[in-house]
Amino acid sequence: MPRFYFDVREGTRFIPDEVGVELDSLEAAEREAATAAAEMGRDRLPKGDSCVVTIEVSNEHRQQMLTVKVSMDIDRVEPPPQPPRW
Repeated sequence: MPRFYFDVREGTRFIPDEVGVELDSLEAAEREAATAAAEMGRDRLPKGDSCVVTIEVSNEHRQQMLTVKVSMDIDRVEPPPQPPRW
């Protein structure tokens, strides 16, 4: 079974995957990376952190196979609209 590595980038922070995970296929690795990136982004949003998470998936030879990137932007209208007066 092939081993995949999931290195994480959050802004300037880089977290290398030193262990990796054995999965059936690249498609399985893609699903794993997408799920992890979405969960990481969701966890940071309530804290008000900037939310851009990138997971770089490499094969057992440490060759990059795919990248999953999740980002979220919140743009508020300033000043807030006022309710209509009736």
